[in-house]
Amino acid sequence: MGHIEASATLSATPDALWAVVSDPQTWDKWFTIHERWMEEPPAVLAAGSKLVAKIMMLGMANKIEWVVESVDTPSKLVLGGTGMAGVKVQFTFEITPEGEGSKLSVSGDFEGALIKGALGKAVEKDGRAQIDKSLAQLDALASAA
Repeated sequence: MGHIEASATLSATPDALWAVVSDPQTWDKWFTIHERWMEEPPAVLAAGSKLVAKIMMLGMANKIEWVVESVDTPSKLVLGGTGMAGVKVQFTFEITPEGEGSKLSVSGDFEGALIKGALGKAVEKDGRAQIDKSLAQLDALASAA
């Protein structure tokens, strides 16, 4: 199993961050692994909501069928997903107030027959780089709102 996590103090307020994270129509602007929706996502995310997306990691595309596992507005979103080749993923986004802005923590777990050994390490390395880039883009987008 691969695991990635990152935390950052962002200038955007918790409400501004939540407005972006919880709106699937913004994901292509900040969530760097997200390429596009393959089916129209729900307007509001709730536990049990299903989302079907094309993602990119390590330059390879995969179709992920996300299910919203839990939503704790405005502080926590947990997504679980399954993809081709038996890939399973889970992402957790947690937002807490921090000074004038927010602290955002993201963690992700990946598993599957192909995510082992050297490829598993490569997925973790790419995932960490993607999270860092996603956090910067998320902060810029939420701060501009």
